[in-house]
Amino acid sequence: MTGTILFNLNGSNVEAFEEETIWQVCTRLGLKIPHLCYRNATDYQGDGNCRACVVDVEGDRALSASCIRRPESGMTVNTHSERAIKARAMVFELLASDQEEPEGDFKVWLDEMNIYETRFPGSGERPTDPSHSAITVNLSKCIHCKLCVQACHDIQGNNVIGMEGRGNNSTIVFDMGDPMGSSTCVACGECVQVCPTNALSPSAQISDKATPSTDKIVNSVCPYCGVGCQLALHVKDNNIIHVDGRDGPANHGRLCVKGRFGLDYVSHPQRLTTPLIRKQGTPKTVGDVPDLIKIVDGFREASWEEALDVGAAGFKAVLETNGGAALAGFGSAKGSNEEAYLFQKLIRTGFKTNNVDHCTRLCHASSVVALLETIGSGAVTAPVINCLESDVIVVIGANPTVN
Repeated sequence: MTGTILFNLNGSNVEAFEEETIWQVCTRLGLKIPHLCYRNATDYQGDGNCRACVVDVEGDRALSASCIRRPESGMTVNTHSERAIKARAMVFELLASDQEEPEGDFKVWLDEMNIYETRFPGSGERPTDPSHSAITVNLSKCIHCKLCVQACHDIQGNNVIGMEGRGNNSTIVFDMGDPMGSSTCVACGECVQVCPTNALSPSAQISDKATPSTDKIVNSVCPYCGVGCQLALHVKDNNIIHVDGRDGPANHGRLCVKGRFGLDYVSHPQRLTTPLIRKQGTPKTVGDVPDLIKIVDGFREASWEEALDVGAAGFKAVLETNGGAALAGFGSAKGSNEEAYLFQKLIRTGFKTNNVDHCTRLCHASSVVALLETIGSGAVTAPVINCLESDVIVVIGANPTVN
């Protein structure tokens, strides 16, 4: 078979694809091997430093980290030899010695391996850092897997997280040892998503991730802009506990600060869930906006039918008094192409005006003109991710390094 390697895995001959690691072959075949410093996701690379995924390769003096070791033709691999199982258990037990209450993927693997206590003393409590508005840092749970470093440097390109010190004094730092809240972190949360121990976790997190504490996971699309990033919403008691990025063509599992940490408004106590109509005699606010309670006190609850009738009557009054020139419509990038068409149709036929625009024109008007002149359409011809396949990228009229 072209492009494959034949080797022996646990007594059976199996085929591995080119560039595939032993761990990836096992995962593809349904064999579970513990792992901490490796994330099976687009663009992440195995590191091999935690030794949680070691396997026995016949003829080798030492055990091999399956996340970086690639099969060779004729190789014999035993993933569950007594030596490999004991070595992996020892790694987890040593790492657990510093964990007062294990969480996240680390706890999942401890339970899977039936490790509930450790024989070794811990190295003492490390500091916590609550300075960031979205992310809590608890270095007592850090196992130095360096996934957060890889996430920050190689995946997101923010270069905020690093390591300093040697041996037992090694620690994760932000910029030049700054508190995370004072660092140049942009709160994308990629480090939170990959952290296997919850050493980095959402500040508003109610329960630890990667445990059965959530009722369900709901796949959705981020509501904030038109990029179309895919989400996995972890829900408990109809509340969103935390959000992970899902592998989709627009985001490949990555999210921005709003998509990652900005969905708590769904269950916020001040969220409006019923239409409101201004009370008679309540003036509109001019100048400084008062607090929300004062604003809401000036309105009364109404049905959707009544609220829509009041809104339509207001538009109709303006149209009859001042004509269509007094009205305008401004579309949103959150809508679909079909919704955009219906919206402009409403403005042109219902409001009797051509004063209709779209937010997209403001942010890339120059590119729309260029696209119309070259290909005859204002629509782009490929997703942003296709830039990775380009030999040359020409940037005109922008400063992406600063932006």
